[in-house]
Amino acid sequence: MTKKIVAIWAEDENRLIGVNDGLPWRLPKELKHFKETTMGQALLMGRVTFDGMNRRILPGRETLILTRDKSFEAEGVTIVHDMDEVFDWFEKYDKTLYIVGGASIYKAFLPHCDAIIKTTVHGIFEGDTYFPDVDLTSFRKVSETFNEKDDKNAYDFTITVLEK
Repeated sequence: MTKKIVAIWAEDENRLIGVNDGLPWRLPKELKHFKETTMGQALLMGRVTFDGMNRRILPGRETLILTRDKSFEAEGVTIVHDMDEVFDWFEKYDKTLYIVGGASIYKAFLPHCDAIIKTTVHGIFEGDTYFPDVDLTSFRKVSETFNEKDDKNAYDFTITVLEK
């Protein structure tokens, strides 16, 4: 597999991605997809997203935390302070780097992404964080998978893969 920089996220039909530093929905099937997709690779997130996960490190993946706070410390993660440090890390390691949020991290890294994996949760939710309004016209759709709601997943969702 060729390593890439890939943005991955879930949004509702209004581009909502978060509420109170967490997800506005609970979809075990979508979380399983995220886990299977990112396993063995690397995740890049901002400090606020990391804090929103209660600083929980997802097993089987290297985690990079991007923060301007030079005094920030956390166990078991790689801390980077700017985009250049992220790109230096990416050049050094043979892993796909998944951009996992939050909104400002997506906005900064989308122009550098080779691919996008976007889940659209079919519904409108309440929340406080939206995916940034960015131009995705340089990407083309390569697949789309519809997932029907069931007894464990309260909402239909569609996973769309786009590549440059």
